[in-house]
Amino acid sequence: MLDKLLPWQQMLWQQMVSNKKLAHAYLFYGKKGIGKYLFAERLAHYWLCLSPVHEQPCGQCKSCHLLLGSGAHPDIFHLMPEDSEFIKVNQIRALIDFINQTPQISPCKVVLLEPAEALNLNAANALLKSLEEPAGNSRLILVSHQIGQLLPTIKSRCIQQLCPLPKQENALLWMGEALPDLTKEQLSQLSMLAGNAPLYAVELHQQGILAQRELVVADMKKLLKQQVVVSQVAEAWNAIPLLVIFDWFCQWIHTILCFQVTGDKNTLGAEDMQKVLGYVADKSTPENVRQLQNKLLQERQKVLAKANLNRVLLLESVLIDWINLLQAR
Repeated sequence: MLDKLLPWQQMLWQQMVSNKKLAHAYLFYGKKGIGKYLFAERLAHYWLCLSPVHEQPCGQCKSCHLLLGSGAHPDIFHLMPEDSEFIKVNQIRALIDFINQTPQISPCKVVLLEPAEALNLNAANALLKSLEEPAGNSRLILVSHQIGQLLPTIKSRCIQQLCPLPKQENALLWMGEALPDLTKEQLSQLSMLAGNAPLYAVELHQQGILAQRELVVADMKKLLKQQVVVSQVAEAWNAIPLLVIFDWFCQWIHTILCFQVTGDKNTLGAEDMQKVLGYVADKSTPENVRQLQNKLLQERQKVLAKANLNRVLLLESVLIDWINLLQAR
């Protein structure tokens, strides 16, 4: 928990630790994979420390030893989904029991909740009173990657803090230290695939995203050349997260629309798909591209909401629509 602050978080850290009028509930939000939860953990550590030094946790007191050792500090409560993708109301009841207790070691108690969008409706409603009037000296930090999915009543009870996205050069520098075996080209591709979110880029690398991207791009080219059929492609992509595939398709369809409007080849995005996207843009109509874009965005929302989707049928449907773009003119 006492790892160095991420370089792009320094200003936010100074803003938080120099604030003498702390709120009882914060909502840290922003893009996935930029270190929001690490920041929240370090801030909780600072609040729990018995003798902070130079606006940093001391690392020496009893509180710091517990956090750095077993991690079993009696005054901190981590809350995240357990046996499902949702945070449930019984977990919120345990949280309420925690904040109703007196701090045992530190001057306050801290709750870390991530991701806030995983709160189901009952859990979110059960949390409202604690967000508004937490018992005792308690502070809550909610972390969200998709703030738009939170209830307005949750957001309105928290101080909302947008967490910073690093500049691209800073993200690449940090990624180079985290993944020293990768080339500059691989780091750049990873950064592009992760939307310049460096921690997400490392996570994607651990999932084998570069090989997955290579497979998908190769299959998209084979589809255009009619060397494979959609059912083969959908099956071949079985190990790739559905959200990753939809993110790529959404990005590609947006790129096609931009190119149709501007005619500027510099808008064709990543090199591996430039020729494919340029070809599809030339052969399709903007109206049909927009229709597919609407479908992709709607289906992506279902994926995000973890709807019960037939993965193969869904992918086949998208791929057929993609091919049909070429037959519109």
